Amino acid sequence: MKIERVDDKTVKCFLSNEELDEYDIDYKDFVLRSEKAKEVVQEIIVQAEEAVGYKPPRYSFDLQIMMLPDQGLVLTFSEREPENEPLIECLKEMKRVLQKAREKVGLSASQPTTDQAEAKPETQTQDVQQEPSPAPKPAFAIFAFSALRDVMNFAEVLPGNLRVDSALYEMEDAYYLCLGRGHASYERYSRACIQAMEFGSLYGAEEKLLLRLEEHGKCLIQAKAIKKLRG
Repeated sequence: MKIERVDDKTVKCFLSNEELDEYDIDYKDFVLRSEKAKEVVQEIIVQAEEAVGYKPPRYSFDLQIMMLPDQGLVLTFSEREPENEPLIECLKEMKRVLQKAREKVGLSASQPTTDQAEAKPETQTQDVQQEPSPAPKPAFAIFAFSALRDVMNFAEVLPGNLRVDSALYEMEDAYYLCLGRGHASYERYSRACIQAMEFGSLYGAEEKLLLRLEEHGKCLIQAKAIKKLRG
């Protein structure tokens, strides 16, 4: 493994074909961000700290992958500011909301009587005021799936009346579902995004990623992909 420091926020790592075989990993693993790829990336970051004094990114990083025919791969790590964090924060917020809803349902049997509840209005008001501000709401997100069957299984668990926008692409032996809010509420859209991560992984929510799919991938279903996959 050869690591080269480009600047304060960027490093390059060359992985030979022999090393890829040793790790039992290939180009697709990095594209899909598989568990094996995450482990290798973490190992590279640790070695970069020791070899060239690289400091791990504070938020997240862009990973560029370049194939070298008959040689291996070059991975370039570039730190970036959290411009794509709105989607992550939106999903985290939705998870918190769902968790609180479950807790309320679980505690319903032990709720205080009306008189008791009215005796503590100030405390209840303070609880509402302490709720965190809602996270910025992204318009779309792209999810990566290793097999078409995974995309179909995801489509089948979604409500039939969910009015989201969706398009399906294939690129480098992986499938990418672009999921837009469409006419759905943000709550229902966020639920769908959370469910998507049970069948695949979050690829991103940046316009440049969608342009990359349109340029280098094959569009399998241009519109209403969820509805068509559900059959």
